[in-house]
Amino acid sequence: MIIFVFNFQLSTFNFQLIMFFPVLITLLTFISMEGAAWVIHKYIMHGFMWRWHESHHVHHKNVFEKNDLFSVGFGLFATILIVVGDLNPNLSFLFWMGIGVTLYGICYFLFHDVIVHRRIKIKFKSKNAYLNKITKAHYVHHEVHTKKGARYFGFLFAK
Repeated sequence: MIIFVFNFQLSTFNFQLIMFFPVLITLLTFISMEGAAWVIHKYIMHGFMWRWHESHHVHHKNVFEKNDLFSVGFGLFATILIVVGDLNPNLSFLFWMGIGVTLYGICYFLFHDVIVHRRIKIKFKSKNAYLNKITKAHYVHHEVHTKKGARYFGFLFAK
């Protein structure tokens, strides 16, 4: 476990910020992942990587789809950030960025794969207005089964 201790002098007081920056880095990374996911989804998945993502827009009965390779890629990216941040004290902020990416991935999996697409069969009926709103936006996205013409590329945040 990495614990940061940042010291800086302000007037005559010495402040130690033990866990503020790691939490801040993790939170900012988590939030920025929605923007990154939107860009990747719109311009990469619905762009030159459509061959993988198309498997997600067609009906099938397979357990896995080619689109799952994107999750593997995000998982490898998060793992690299965590390992490099853990092994190199000068880059220890990368550890917390990796945690932020991982937390976003967990939330994405629970929302997208479990709640929306029911890839894991559970009985779940949301009464939460926001969750229903982002679920509906995702269903609107899936009304289009082609590379072009889709709307709503975000995952966890909706207007």
